[in-house]
Amino acid sequence: MSESTFAETIAKDQRVEPRDWMPDKYRQTLIRQIAQHAHSEIIGMQPEGEWITRAPTLRRKAILLAKVQDEAGHGLYLYSAAETLGADRGDLTKRLIEGRQKYSSIFNYPTLTFADVGVIGWLVDGAAICNQVPLCRSSFGPYARAMIRICKEESFHQRQGYELLMTMMGGTAGQRAMVQDAVNRWWWPSLMMFGPPDGDSPNSAQSMAWKIKRHSNDELRQRFVDMSVPQAEALGVTLPDPVLRWNAEREHYDFGEPDWSELKRVITGDGPLNRQRIERRRQADSDGAWVREAAAAHAAKHGSGR
Repeated sequence: MSESTFAETIAKDQRVEPRDWMPDKYRQTLIRQIAQHAHSEIIGMQPEGEWITRAPTLRRKAILLAKVQDEAGHGLYLYSAAETLGADRGDLTKRLIEGRQKYSSIFNYPTLTFADVGVIGWLVDGAAICNQVPLCRSSFGPYARAMIRICKEESFHQRQGYELLMTMMGGTAGQRAMVQDAVNRWWWPSLMMFGPPDGDSPNSAQSMAWKIKRHSNDELRQRFVDMSVPQAEALGVTLPDPVLRWNAEREHYDFGEPDWSELKRVITGDGPLNRQRIERRRQADSDGAWVREAAAAHAAKHGSGR
């Protein structure tokens, strides 16, 4: 494949495969995006994982265990996709731990009550679905194919979270207040998951031109709000935005502006739990070193025919 063939492949909405020629910037953009996505899946195990031992019933514990396990699998799919571009999984992890690569800002917030588990399923996974379903049509084949399974599992996670919240909203006044408090805390960070406004997003235009992503940050954010409002009404909670209202002319909901200074602060490492999340990831990487070394030794021995 040549540069002209690459351009034709993108124009025809076809897939670029790992052995095809691609611009260096296309490759590096993909590695950055896929690595950030993979890091987010792995770091994202922590907020809900903290509740596995404290889940109120065996059923809720089993659901949470399965979900956290799914997130680990998503990270592995995505690291594998990055490796087809020539990236090294160990190097990507090192870059994350050293602060040279990022993960989703949403996972730097604490899960204070079990209602947070449900709200993460409903809002955070819901935002992830809005972001990720279009990636099933990404121009890079391995990324697009990985996203198909990931999106199916994320959709299930969202339904699990919403079901938990419906159960709690049918419970005591204290449980209903717990759900509303969690919604109040997670709504605005969920809107920030889509990234900064389009005018302040330096990578979006080129990613869309290459069809790595299909929609702008603001388009996806609007889609998420439009999806979430009727779900909130059915649930019986209030979204904490006094500006939120239906705009008949636009046929979309108008909504308030997130605090972009907070997003910048969290992204640059000054969120509530940034240091704790990275330290736990560093410790897990260190604790698992002997497993990787043993696996490599076994592979080397097996490869030598002994």
